[in-house]
Parts: sequence; C-alpha cells; structure tokens
Amino acid sequence: MNALVALCHFCELHGPRTLFCTEAVHPPSPSPPQPGLAFLGDMDREGDREGEGLTMRANSSATQRADMCEGCRSLPASHPGFVSMDTETGIRYLSHQHPRQPQLFSVVRQACVRSLSCEVCPGREGPIFFGDEQHGFVFSHTFFIKDSLARGFQRWYSIVMVAMDRIYLINSWPFLLRHLKLTIQSLQSTALKVFDSEQGVCPQRAVRMNSAFSPAVFPHQRSGNAARSLPSLTQHPNLWASLHASFSWLLKACGSRLTEKLLEGAPTEDTLVLIERQTEQEEEMNAEGVVCKVQSESTQTRGFLCGDDGKGKDPHGPKFRSLRHLRQVLGCADFRQLAWHVLMGNQVIWRGLDHGLIQSAFNVLKALLPVGCVRVVAYSSHYEEAYRCNFLGLSPDVQIPAHVTSSEFTVLVDVLNVEQGCVCDDNILSLYHFNISSANTQPTDKGPTLLNKIEVALANENLSVDVVSHCLLCLKEEWMNKVKVLFKFSKVDGRGREDTQKVLALLGATGPGEEDNVRLLKFWMTGLSKTYKSHLMTAVRGGERTPSQ
Repeated sequence: MNALVALCHFCELHGPRTLFCTEAVHPPSPSPPQPGLAFLGDMDREGDREGEGLTMRANSSATQRADMCEGCRSLPASHPGFVSMDTETGIRYLSHQHPRQPQLFSVVRQACVRSLSCEVCPGREGPIFFGDEQHGFVFSHTFFIKDSLARGFQRWYSIVMVAMDRIYLINSWPFLLRHLKLTIQSLQSTALKVFDSEQGVCPQRAVRMNSAFSPAVFPHQRSGNAARSLPSLTQHPNLWASLHASFSWLLKACGSRLTEKLLEGAPTEDTLVLIERQTEQEEEMNAEGVVCKVQSESTQTRGFLCGDDGKGKDPHGPKFRSLRHLRQVLGCADFRQLAWHVLMGNQVIWRGLDHGLIQSAFNVLKALLPVGCVRVVAYSSHYEEAYRCNFLGLSPDVQIPAHVTSSEFTVLVDVLNVEQGCVCDDNILSLYHFNISSANTQPTDKGPTLLNKIEVALANENLSVDVVSHCLLCLKEEWMNKVKVLFKFSKVDGRGREDTQKVLALLGATGPGEEDNVRLLKFWMTGLSKTYKSHLMTAVRGGERTPSQ
C-alpha cells in the first residue's frame, strides 16, 4: 500500500512534532538491461535515495537540535532506524523519526500539525479524516497518554496514516480503526500503570496545590521534566521497535486486504454474499479482540463453500465425490427426495459416525443452492434448530425432538454401518446403508422445474462431471435472475397476487410443479445479497423522487 504511518506528539514547549514514521519502499520496476550500466544505475538510484534520507536527517538535526526536547525526539540522528523486508513482495518497511524524502517530510509535517490543532473530533480524542489531492489524504486518530508531570496530567498524541488514494483510505476506515485502537489501548494501559505508581510515591496534585504558581517557572517546578519521552511514560525499553513492527504489519495488511480484480461481467450473487460474510467474520473476530493473520481470498472462499469451520481439510476415508456419485449411491428415488428437500429450504439432517462422509455429502448438496441460502453445522453433538442451519450433521446417539421428526419441513438421513467391508474400501455401499425418512406427504416427482433439469443432466452419462457442474451453475444463475425479478415485483413494488401470477407465468414457473417452483423462488429470495437489496431499494427511491422534481 502506498501510504505512510506516523506517530505525532503535541509538545508543551515546541508544539506539534513528528515522533516516529514508517513508510513502505517498493522495489524498483525492472527496466531493459544495458550492458555495463544496469548495476551502476541501480547503485545510483539507491545512492540518491539514501543520500536524500541522510540529507534530510542531517538538515533536520542541524536546524531542529536547538528546539527539540526529550519529548520531541524518538531516535537520535545517528540511529540507523528500523528496517523490515517482505520476502514475498520485496517491499522494505523503513522507520525513523522523519521520512526519507523531503517531499514526504513536508506532507507528514502538515498532517501532524493539522491532526493536533484544527482537525480533531469532539472531545479531542478519536478518529477523523481530512486532506486534499495536493497534500494527500489523512486518517488521524488522536489520543491522550497519562503523565504525572504534564499539564492536566496527560499528553496529546496522534497516529496518522497518509495516502494519496482517498477511496482506498476511506474503505480501509473500519480496518484501520480496529487495529489502531489496539495499539493505542496498549500504550494507554501501560502508561496508566506507570502514572499510578508515580502518583502513589509522590502525588503531584497535592504538590501543585500547595506551591505558588508562576507560568515562567512552571516547567522548573516539575524538576525540569517539562517534556518526557514516550518510552519513559510507558517504561517500555523497546517501544520504537514494537511500533515499527506494528506499523509495518498495518501497512502490509491494509494493502493486502483490498485488491483489484478484472471481472468478465457483473459479480454474481454468490460472490457478493461471500464478500459480505468475509467482512462480517472479520468484524466479529476483531470485536472479540482476536487479531488474526490476513488470509488469502481463496482460503476464505473455500471455508464458506465447504462449511468446514475454517479447517479447510478434505475428509479422510470414503466420501461423495459429486452429485452424480451421490445419486448413484442413494438411488434415483431417494436422491430426488433428498434434493427436493434441499431446494425447498427444508432442514436436511444426516446422522452417523463418519463425520467425513457427512461433510462430503453436504459439500456436494450445497452446490444445488446459492451461497446465501446455505447454513451448515457440519457435525454436532446436539440438535440445532432449523433457523440456525439447513444442513446439520449429528452423531448417532443424538436424540432429535419429536416436533422435528414429525415435521414435513425436515428430512433425516441415517447412516448405518454395515458389518462387511473394509474401512479402506472406497465402495460406500459396502460400508454403509442409508435410511431416508420424512413426514412430508407432498409428492416430489412433479417439480420443481430446476430439479427436473438437474436430473436430466446427471442421468446423461455422456456429460462429464465438470460439464454437469457448469450446467448446474448456469441453471442456478437462470433461476437467480428469476428470483431477482420476483423480488423486485412483489417485495419492492408491492404488486398484488394477480399481477404476481402473471409474472410467474412469464418466468416459466407455472404449469406442472408450480407450487414447488414458487416455494423455491421464495426460499432463494433469502439468499440475495444485502448489497443487491440495498442497491435496488436506493434505485427505487431515486425513481420515485424524479417525477416530483
């Protein structure tokens, strides 16, 4: 991420000052090689960069040495700073008191002054966003640190992130706020312990109340400690190294969490739902105070699709490989009954000892539904209600409540072990017997239309498993488009039953299996993404305001 993180401090003697700065240095872009000049050119570029940094440090040291106190200084000019290397990308993270380049020095200086003077939120403590295209955009979080020798017994600090990309910085607001709060709270809690111990030894409030006050000698009344460094306030000897690690991770993680991708068309509903679930999961984990490593999108997508509670491991032993394999094992009639319950949104319960086999069954059955309609508890030692999951795996000794077994909205698959057969045998029928039961009395041989088309594709042995998967994907997209039309027509526009019936006929949902088609469409409405619903409602409200204007 092309950004910079800095810790700033409002000194009682010298005003706003930059204490510590971490920036990312990207490797130079490759250029056409020139014999005898390539290595020299690289050395010149590196020399110029390091020269700029040394010049800046020398100039800042010479010009500001007279007006810098202990509270304004983090690292001495002779300190080499801190460097971390990202071996995957080749990016170096450099930390020192000031940026290496003069242009960045002025940008950070302006952000520091504004964050500790005019650009503050009510209460002078909290996050705020400001900036412009010329000087960059700034995410700033101001906070106080306890100090028994300071005015008001506290000092004012801020952490700023400066970037030229306004949209990226705004989209990163929740992420930055969560992780900067962890750093700030750590500093505040450590400083509070030091403050309490110092107050226990010598209460400064009583000393100040009993002494004559004079603004001219106020710093001397505090034993000359008008400004104290942050390491002395926190009693943390490796504070700057810790901040370097924290800021470096923040720059790397913030740059990795949002990436641009080239899409061939508009994102599907499954993609939008996966993004929303990923965001919700991150927020829940950070709300619990859990800081986790940044995972790749492929790993997170696999976790959502497989329902394996984030383990991402394939089950060992016999397992179902595809919908066609499941149909061959269960038989055509039992498979249709099971698939019918899945498409209708009924709760599907598998009960048995082999949780790997049950998980593989859920993996293939979930391909029948949009991602937004899938709620999985892969294996549990007690029954979970239908509103929590529509795929539930149970151990054999779990007793299912009577109101569930007698419900027509539930189907139970008991996986019974067969005596003969080797455990390592891949033939599932030689190891298990499947008993499917349901209180549903409605015939499942008429519809829905989607299930009829899926069975035709599965029964066609000339089609490979990959071709059947693509066929299923196309069928789901076709019916999701019908769901969007019905949602817009019935839920958003609020049309009556007669008009809705005409739309169903137009969508091809009437005729044989009409009742099943309508149930399927209504259930799949629950799988629409929040992004789509919000966009649709916003567009409708905008259309309603247009005629009046």
